[in-house]
Amino acid sequence: MNILLIGSGGREHALAWKMAQSPLVDVVHSAPGNPGMHEIGPCFDVAPDDIDGLVKLALQLEPDLIVIGPEAPLALGLSDILRARGFDVFGPSKEAAKLEASKAFSKARMMKYGVPTAAYGEFTQAAPAKAFLNKMKAPYVLKADGLAAGKGVVIAETLAEAEAEIDEMLSGKFGDASATLVIEEFMHGEEASVFVITDGEGAVYLPAAQDHKRVGDGDTGPNTGGMGAYAPAPVVNPEIMARVKREIAEPMLKGMAKDGMPYQGVLYIGVMATADGPKVVEFNARFGDPECQVLMKGLAGDIVPLILVAATGGLKGSEKDFERLLELEDFRPTATVVMAAKGYPGSYGKGSVICGVAAANAMDGVTVFHAGTDVAPDGALVAKGGRVLNVTASGATLREAVDSAYAGVAAIDWPEGFCRRDIGWRALG
Repeated sequence: MNILLIGSGGREHALAWKMAQSPLVDVVHSAPGNPGMHEIGPCFDVAPDDIDGLVKLALQLEPDLIVIGPEAPLALGLSDILRARGFDVFGPSKEAAKLEASKAFSKARMMKYGVPTAAYGEFTQAAPAKAFLNKMKAPYVLKADGLAAGKGVVIAETLAEAEAEIDEMLSGKFGDASATLVIEEFMHGEEASVFVITDGEGAVYLPAAQDHKRVGDGDTGPNTGGMGAYAPAPVVNPEIMARVKREIAEPMLKGMAKDGMPYQGVLYIGVMATADGPKVVEFNARFGDPECQVLMKGLAGDIVPLILVAATGGLKGSEKDFERLLELEDFRPTATVVMAAKGYPGSYGKGSVICGVAAANAMDGVTVFHAGTDVAPDGALVAKGGRVLNVTASGATLREAVDSAYAGVAAIDWPEGFCRRDIGWRALG
């Protein structure tokens, strides 16, 4: 089987790495890929949002399966266009992907299907948005309606901060993404990520993971795209997982199918474990980043058959067979530490040289996934993004996995980079 993987980040490197291990797979092509993915298979310089270019590439390569990693091409309808051309595609339709591409759409669906989530309001004007704040208690959760590269959520601690943020968002802080603003009640509890691989009817649930969104230790500082993750997350115990299935995932999948937009691919459920049970923080239309890295590293079995059946149909009634292929019972505790460029998530420099990645990869249980790297003309590995490397490790215990990941970090020589030093602190504490 030949696979075409769309994307260039740590999530996509982890997917390529995992899929290439399958005995079903001959080659994993990537577009555009990154230096780490280039070691796995051919990379083609076509951007994830270049829909015409990606269609031409698919027609040239004729892959047996196309896997779409990031959200942007899904929101642009790439999966629909490729399916219309006869390709098998892992990734939801443009309409179904609105669960991520529009917070307002997602909240409306949850209300319609009776899925538990925070109370909210939707606004395009500042005055009614500020009036809505008076009905709520601090802190206030403000979300740009559209895609904002994981940075469109602000938690304001005071009324004054919230009002100022409303003005900034509706004035174009996140461009068109914040032309509409969603304001939610703040939910108290512990957050985790649950991933459901589905063909629109059947569903297989992967171990819950926990991301670390804030830039600083102890969950301080501004939100980022994610500074690290671990799995399994103990906050999602068997009882919580059963409720996520029964109260969240199943009603959403049935409702979407009934409304003519069946969901195919991976559904990311951001869950808040509250005193009243699990509630939805957000849905995403793709694997989380960096949660995908820990899931791919920790899974013992072959994920390709499940991805293929999600793309082609026929999963319902066979879920147990695919769980056995994944060897879910043998999932190994895994942690990933994001090494980012100093200054991230604000302005940061590019082009600094990174050494020691090969040494880290040679360590027992450690795999380094590239997230924002490039190769300089002289062959040196350099940083070109905010989040640059995902140092990932598995172990017999989470403590062992975290220690191995940080040993991998120590092997990497990159003075211009930094990382959080407390990945997994909630579980380890």
